[in-house]
Amino acid sequence: MKNICILILLTISVLSCKPYQSKVVNNAQMTYSEFRATQQSFNSKDGNISYIDKGKGPVILLLHGVPTSGWLYRNMIDELAKTNRVIVPDMLGFGSSDSPDGYNIYSEENHAKRLLALMDFLDIEDWTHVMHDAGGLWTWELAAIAPNRIKNMVMLNTIVYEEGFDPPIRFKKGFFAKTAMWSYRNGITTNMMLKGLFKSGMTENTLTKIDVEGYKTPLKEGKTKAMYYFFTQTCNALKNYQPIIEKLNIPVTIIWGKNDDFLKWSPQKERITKDLNISEDCINIIEAKHFIQEEQPEVLTRIILDFIKT
Repeated sequence: MKNICILILLTISVLSCKPYQSKVVNNAQMTYSEFRATQQSFNSKDGNISYIDKGKGPVILLLHGVPTSGWLYRNMIDELAKTNRVIVPDMLGFGSSDSPDGYNIYSEENHAKRLLALMDFLDIEDWTHVMHDAGGLWTWELAAIAPNRIKNMVMLNTIVYEEGFDPPIRFKKGFFAKTAMWSYRNGITTNMMLKGLFKSGMTENTLTKIDVEGYKTPLKEGKTKAMYYFFTQTCNALKNYQPIIEKLNIPVTIIWGKNDDFLKWSPQKERITKDLNISEDCINIIEAKHFIQEEQPEVLTRIILDFIKT
């Protein structure tokens, strides 16, 4: 009941939010339909996974989190692909990918196994691994299965340890959580939820209606089963990945929005820095909140390209 009350309060609170910006849109701005048209499809054992494969050269994998998709990286893909091969999947249950029935099918380990299957399908042996939000959890599971596949890593406001993890809602499995997931599909509540999410996750919500369409469409299509697992399982019982993380012996750089309320850097800074052996010059704390790909895409792109070169 407490979580439903929180959900209602969050929904009501966004009634006072600024509407999405009606700023002049660049004629070249990609729509979500156009983005989907560039995606290819991989038939995993659990369902189709949509992905973008663009460019040539060293491989960069861009991994989204919850409740986003590869659309999160739309403003970075082209620039990165000028000198690299860029792979951007929609994980199962998100974006354009299938959303099959089941619960444990959306576990962190199963997400990691499907990601490895995709990279095998694409004949990619190793890559630069960029992850955001819950993408960190899928990454740690992947590293446990195949530690030599990740050549180097870029961490963008991602889930690492409990100290920095502060999700706005933690549900118990059952009726109330399912009702919340259902409510995200009905249009009006979907708009309210997304406005609240980006109000909390961005310094200033400058997203246009075209931008938001890429986040709203999958929800209205019913892509909430993977979210249900995350909010009812992961948020209540975050696994301790320290033994896996400590074994990683690869170059790592951090790009973190310093004002993120969902994933806080300061409480876990020393632990992450020590466990991953990260030097101070590889820690980039930038002026942004959670959705740094929306606020500072050019900065992220530059840091990633410089990191790969060195």
